[in-house]
Amino acid sequence: MNDPANAEYRIAHLKERLAAEELGELGIRIENRGSSVSVMGTVPTAHCRSELLRTVNDELVGETVHFDVVVADPAAPDHPEEVA
Repeated sequence: MNDPANAEYRIAHLKERLAAEELGELGIRIENRGSSVSVMGTVPTAHCRSELLRTVNDELVGETVHFDVVVADPAAPDHPEEVA
């Protein structure tokens, strides 16, 4: 990021956009990490992850963005949990 003040502004705008859309309920963190932006968290579906990545890339064109966003596994366990 060449201009940290501009980067913070763009990140704030992205957070506002996410809050206004369906993605607003997600527990996503977006942080300025010097020369890049980190997007971290867990989403309920692959569709949500795709939409999040698209939105972030739309808002932060030209920035280096690192995604650490995983899809929660909503499936029931296939075996019982053993408790010691």
